[in-house]
Amino acid sequence: MPSLSRQFGDIGEQQAESFLVENGYRIKDKNYRVKNLGEIDIVGERKGKLHFFEVKTRDVKHETTFPIEFSINNKKRRNLRRVCQIYLSEHQYHPNQEWQVDALFVRSNPERFEIDLLENILWEEYY
Repeated sequence: MPSLSRQFGDIGEQQAESFLVENGYRIKDKNYRVKNLGEIDIVGERKGKLHFFEVKTRDVKHETTFPIEFSINNKKRRNLRRVCQIYLSEHQYHPNQEWQVDALFVRSNPERFEIDLLENILWEEYY
């Protein structure tokens, strides 16, 4: 049985997936893992462009001690880039396929989930 933390993360990923579908993304894949590098939580497509989503879920009561945005550091971004490149190669996408990595920050409070989309996290500096 998955840990409570894993169950909480799975709920966040379900919320994120619903958010993406509601916003016009077509879900192509989920939980694509490369051993020793990491995982892409959700792969989506919109208007011919692939979007690789890193989903981070937090309870809002922990936001003051560890803001959700800090959970994606430079090492994580490097690994995400490598995993995406492997995904594109394994799935035989054209070398000119447009793609980017986005983050979905899912914040849980007792009443509801709030989701923020941060686009293009590999090449932009946000924090």
